[in-house]
Amino acid sequence: MCSPNLSLTKFLEIRNVYLLAELNYKRFMFKKLCILLIFSKLKVTKLLIDKYRMHNLYAIFAKLLNICKQIAGNLVNESGNVPRRGVVPKFSDLEVVALNMASEAVGIDSESLLFAKLQEYRVEIPNLISRRQYNDRRKITSSLCNAIRERMVSEMDGGEDYFCIDSKPIEVCRIARSKRCSMGKKDFRKAPGVGYCASQSMYYYGYKLHAVCGLSGVIHSFDLTKASVHDIHYLKDVKVDYSNCTVIGDRGYISAQVQLDLFETANIRLEVPYRCNQKEWKPTFPAFAKARKRIETIFSQLCDQFMIIRNYAKDTDGLFARIIGKISALTILQYINYKNEKPIGRVKYALF
Repeated sequence: MCSPNLSLTKFLEIRNVYLLAELNYKRFMFKKLCILLIFSKLKVTKLLIDKYRMHNLYAIFAKLLNICKQIAGNLVNESGNVPRRGVVPKFSDLEVVALNMASEAVGIDSESLLFAKLQEYRVEIPNLISRRQYNDRRKITSSLCNAIRERMVSEMDGGEDYFCIDSKPIEVCRIARSKRCSMGKKDFRKAPGVGYCASQSMYYYGYKLHAVCGLSGVIHSFDLTKASVHDIHYLKDVKVDYSNCTVIGDRGYISAQVQLDLFETANIRLEVPYRCNQKEWKPTFPAFAKARKRIETIFSQLCDQFMIIRNYAKDTDGLFARIIGKISALTILQYINYKNEKPIGRVKYALF
């Protein structure tokens, strides 16, 4: 039998060993934590610098403004404004167009958020207009924005012979709120309507975006109609603007009469897949089926990066201006990739 004093002494020795080991472990972890904290601070600082450089709204605005000045040419005068009578604005029309494209390019589709961020650049943009003036002038300069977009398209994809056509639903509000919606109440011709989306199997209240793009993914022309307008009716505009080409569509454009009319009037060959229960059924040419996915990819980019299905507009003109701004922002990002000899479709990497 060991004495109680001896057992107490061993217990104290063991406890001291454990306490010393725990103290050494805490010192080791403290040093490791300090080293990791130093490296994490260095790493975060570098990422913040890159983020500031890549997502600097003013730098993107200045870059897009320079491109718009080069392309606009005779569309504007020396001060960057469309020639018109009245007071010459200090914040030019080209600057309004460039600011519209820059905000859509970085994913800012709210004017309230845009002008909250612009307060940081009051020194760089001394002549910045108010939010209300920007809203009004963006509607006025929508035709200038579309004209600049068309010039970029002609430079990127001017000699195209094959085009893809499709439509995209643009919902204004839910059908249950359609009677309370004030959009288009003053002008019935521009008012939204009720339509059916076959791909989503649902009815919606709003408009339908019709678009024609080349095989490279550049939108050549587009238009907005009521949601109740059938896709075939947009082909009446296509035969006016295009000739001696091939247009690839989906089953929504099946019509033997329309196909014959396009070929006889403008020498346009309309290629659409057959339905399974059609007479004289033929398999779809694989190259056409693959090429038609190009316009579906464009619509996916407009919904994802440019949030085209969101609607903050209160009137029809505001919605049309927003649609033009989003498609123009997509086109100018494609134009930057085209000039930098990069794939046109990678618009998310255009500003990097």
